Amino acid sequence: MTRKPAVAFVSGKSGTGKTTLLTGVLKCLKRRGYRVGTVKHSMHAIQVDPEGKDSRRHAEAGSDVTVVCGPGIMATIRRVKMPSFEEILKEASRGTDVVLVEGFKDFPVPGIEVYRSGFSRHLLYRKDKEGDTNIIAVASNASLSIDVPVLPLNEPELVCDFIEERFLKKTSNGKSDV
Repeated sequence: MTRKPAVAFVSGKSGTGKTTLLTGVLKCLKRRGYRVGTVKHSMHAIQVDPEGKDSRRHAEAGSDVTVVCGPGIMATIRRVKMPSFEEILKEASRGTDVVLVEGFKDFPVPGIEVYRSGFSRHLLYRKDKEGDTNIIAVASNASLSIDVPVLPLNEPELVCDFIEERFLKKTSNGKSDV
């Protein structure tokens, strides 16, 4: 199985702008014609089928998989133990050119760390520097002296350029460089 490239936006602290950056990059990639999947890691229980709704009643009656569909959208609710990262990527990459991942900083995917001066105490990149690091760039509002590219946090178009070059650039044989 060929795994689609994934980019992880990571940060040690909430409020640094991960979601704002990811959604800006997502809009940019869509304008450029890419099909994009996203994955959002949550540390909290997620509720996609509210109490009293028919989909919740299906699950309570024992359904392992419930598909809810309507005009222009279809959602699958699957009762599982925590799936592997590979299973998550496989699901998110169906019919896409690239998968943008928010969170999962400990998983082995190339990542763009989000570092916001005043919110982040330290760089994850520096913490991991002794061993192999998956951080391939840092998006920041601060000037940093590190040996990976520093991208402007508040300019998603430039971060999009980096992602396009790193993950989506095609060689003469039509295959990705990654």
